[in-house]
Amino acid sequence: MAKLVHSEEETMLADSARGFLDDAAPIGHLRTQRDAGKTHDAALWTQMAEMGWTGILIPEDAGGSDMGYAAAGILANEMGKTLVSSPFISTAVMAATALRHVGDARAKQALTAIAEGKVTYALAIDEGSKFNPDATALTATPDGNGFRLNGSKTFVVDGALADRLLVLARTEDGLTLFNIPAERAGIDRKSQNMIDARDSARIDFENVEATGEDVLGQVDNAMTVLTPALQAGQAALSAEMTGLSAGAFGMTVEYLKERKQFGMPIGAFQALQHRAAHLWSEIEVTSSAILNAGRMLDEDPKNAGLAVSLAKARATSTAKLAVIEGVQMHGGIGMTDAFDMGFYMKRARVSAEWLGDYAYHAAIVAAHRGF
Repeated sequence: MAKLVHSEEETMLADSARGFLDDAAPIGHLRTQRDAGKTHDAALWTQMAEMGWTGILIPEDAGGSDMGYAAAGILANEMGKTLVSSPFISTAVMAATALRHVGDARAKQALTAIAEGKVTYALAIDEGSKFNPDATALTATPDGNGFRLNGSKTFVVDGALADRLLVLARTEDGLTLFNIPAERAGIDRKSQNMIDARDSARIDFENVEATGEDVLGQVDNAMTVLTPALQAGQAALSAEMTGLSAGAFGMTVEYLKERKQFGMPIGAFQALQHRAAHLWSEIEVTSSAILNAGRMLDEDPKNAGLAVSLAKARATSTAKLAVIEGVQMHGGIGMTDAFDMGFYMKRARVSAEWLGDYAYHAAIVAAHRGF
């Protein structure tokens, strides 16, 4: 069984991350970015790279620290507490995982660029309203020694600003993953800023050239490389959502201590105490599921699917509870844009859909359990 407590090194990482983010990216930073029409802070990403966060999953010989998926989850969790907007999950987690599963010289160069903060990635996977890689319809048809890509991708998180795209396409006998520059001829990116003030895009591909060198992994066998990357992203997103839940909970508890009715803090009312205690318990249980998913990815990645889907399902459910309780216990102010609780609710809603919603992951858990 995985050890579900943080090591001393992991505790130090969490403390260091919290200290940095409280100063560099409090929740007010997200409000400032949104009001300025920005979805990404390049200077903050550079600082993360300087601190080694972009190389958390990258081997040491490629310039990273290779601390593992549990450590990546710790960083994502701390980012979630103040709703930090960055391409961390898309680039430092999913793209890095896909590239390290290839392991050739070109992939190593790309990993070094990620570790140095010089390149960002987005995964162009979804085409419909729900996460379903197997339903990919974007085609990659043979053309000389390469391919031509035609089709569209939607809900490409970080897709409008990314330097490179990992594109899932249907080839003659299966699915193939391509690693291509986002500015290549024939690619049209339409920014679709989401309700959580993050970057997303619809991307259309019209006769986009892709060479054999652009194939990441093997032709017709994308999932060998993509599945570990998606599971890594799902685990990190789950960690971020649990951090989000903790951030919303902390804000709510502070309000319960300060807001007074009938001459006493409303936190003294037993009914609100029970609701807060229930939410705290849910966050704690979910946190254990998150850490277990990270440990499984580190120690037994081939059998990590159940742990990852359990983590994503629980994180989605817990985040929904945290933001609903947060809004309700704040009363009328919780519904206003002037108050930060709404940012948590919006992020929770977007995160619930990205990389598979509750139903998607609950079905995987049920299948593993024989239902």
